[in-house]
Amino acid sequence: MEARHLRYALTLAEHAHFGRAAGALGIAQPPLSKQIADLEREVGARLFDRTRQGVFPTAAGAAFLLRARRALDEITAASVDAARAARGETGRLRLGFIASALLEPLPDVLGRFGRERPDVRLELHEMATNRSTAALVAGELDVAIGLGRPRGVGAEQLVSVPIGQDHLVAVVSSKHPYAGQSSVDVDQLRRQPLIVAPAEDEPAVVTGLRTLLGKDSPALSGATVARDIHTIIGLAACGVGVGLGPSRMLTAPRRGTWFCEVTPHTPLPDMVLSFHARDRSPALNAFLGIIRQNCPAVGAALDHRLGPLGPQEEGDGASTPT
Repeated sequence: MEARHLRYALTLAEHAHFGRAAGALGIAQPPLSKQIADLEREVGARLFDRTRQGVFPTAAGAAFLLRARRALDEITAASVDAARAARGETGRLRLGFIASALLEPLPDVLGRFGRERPDVRLELHEMATNRSTAALVAGELDVAIGLGRPRGVGAEQLVSVPIGQDHLVAVVSSKHPYAGQSSVDVDQLRRQPLIVAPAEDEPAVVTGLRTLLGKDSPALSGATVARDIHTIIGLAACGVGVGLGPSRMLTAPRRGTWFCEVTPHTPLPDMVLSFHARDRSPALNAFLGIIRQNCPAVGAALDHRLGPLGPQEEGDGASTPT
């Protein structure tokens, strides 16, 4: 039994006449009569009474037509759902991100994605770079935003593009001796209690701090550890010490704090967006489309790596990791 058999039966019931039903279906009457007879044989019951007044469903036919209409509605809905999923209008996107990405660029990107793809289920997970890389490689995430290019086993399977640059800044309480200064230098930092990200979570950042302050710096070994920039700023506001973090912290000023540039100028690892090179998820492709629209420079990098159509339309060997 095929969907066309259901349509034939429903059209015949609607027109109550083989000739009119055949005309509505765009076929000749003899093939329609044969298809209905074949359907009745398959069902094992007479579905229509053929009378001089017209063709009318039997009791068995009425029961059959009720289910047939539902089945055709489900087939139509299935086609619509499949097309929406193929366009990335439904589905799921699992995103892992570091907290500073919530300052820029995630607010605009997530806001636009939510408006344009309201039926895609977003699963958002704040996590450190090394954890999001491991989750991405393990297939537990679809896309990750972290600091520095992913490293470790499986990282060669990923496509990674920079989406933001940062340099080191310091934040102190407004009552701190450094408050009011435009900058602090390395010698000043070495003499202060520091607040930094944990080495196990953001190794690239801590490596940069060790290069700046000295590998065995007592200031670093005795530093207070904070897992996100908002905690760094909050602890600095409480007078715990000098918080060190990315310059994007400047977009999240807090009452009772003061920001200083760090000299010498110290670049931090790029913020990087990563995903599997062979991921064909329409939801991921839609997300990358939003990134392209909101961040033209990132879009250009994606186009250079993947082509302007994105990963969904790529051939099997088209994506080049890193």
